Amino acid sequence: MTNPGADATASAAPIAWPAGYSAAATLGFDLDSEDVALTANPGTRNRLSVMTHQAYGVLTGVPRVLDLLDRYDLKATFFAPGYTVERYPDLLRRIRDSGHEIAHHGYMHEAMGGIAPEQEAAIIDRGLEALDTVLGVRPTGYRAPMWETSYDTARILLDRDFLYDSSLMDSDLPYELAERPGDGARSIVEIPVAWALDDWEQFAFVPEVFGPGVIEDPAKALSIWTGELVEAHRHESCFTLTIHPFLSGRLGRVRALETLIQTMLGLPGLWVTPAGAIADHVRSLQLTPRVFPQPEVQ
Repeated sequence: MTNPGADATASAAPIAWPAGYSAAATLGFDLDSEDVALTANPGTRNRLSVMTHQAYGVLTGVPRVLDLLDRYDLKATFFAPGYTVERYPDLLRRIRDSGHEIAHHGYMHEAMGGIAPEQEAAIIDRGLEALDTVLGVRPTGYRAPMWETSYDTARILLDRDFLYDSSLMDSDLPYELAERPGDGARSIVEIPVAWALDDWEQFAFVPEVFGPGVIEDPAKALSIWTGELVEAHRHESCFTLTIHPFLSGRLGRVRALETLIQTMLGLPGLWVTPAGAIADHVRSLQLTPRVFPQPEVQ
């Protein structure tokens, strides 16, 4: 039972960023392809229009994004479902060989909510096998499909030597998350995310697959993200942007992303780096792990 005289958990502590930096930003590209539609409705495999909509990211958006990152000499993190890795191995090899970080994003972009720990572990293992077999990559980072984690996720990841997760939403700062309350618990670095910093909420529109959806003006997304970026810089926190190339790989949206990158690079003391580098730094700080106890309802 929760102690009524104490808070359930402590807030994340301020981060001492590397010398010369006062805040951080990371660009995360979730490589959802046909998998996310197939998981939502396996029948979409018969709908060529839906399949091509989802393939736009890997066929057109990702090459465009890679060229953009090259122009600004930036490295990013690509969160890859195992299915995408197996279906588009040459593209994933190009991402790897370009020096970008490749992290884990499930196998078929499966929803983890409500499933047994054994099922969650099996899905993670299947994704690991794809990354290893196709790319020879053993990722240190994980982002849960749909950011849906459980109270077993940290333990499952730590058992497989992951360094960090990027799926939770209770802070603007990275922190060490204890796998459970009590002595002897291990911890995993958490790099928090936010729905406002996800392009899905701005651009996802596939009738009868993803709900009603919206198609916003890229200028609106740019305005939201720029405002959050400037405040993250001012508060010396961490700006974590989630981009889906099948959405933001389209021409006008890539231009908005480029404008955001230009703003990033103009902010003094902002460390723009892959999520894995942020996690390595946070681990080096030897922070006291935070506990997030599961609520009890009577």
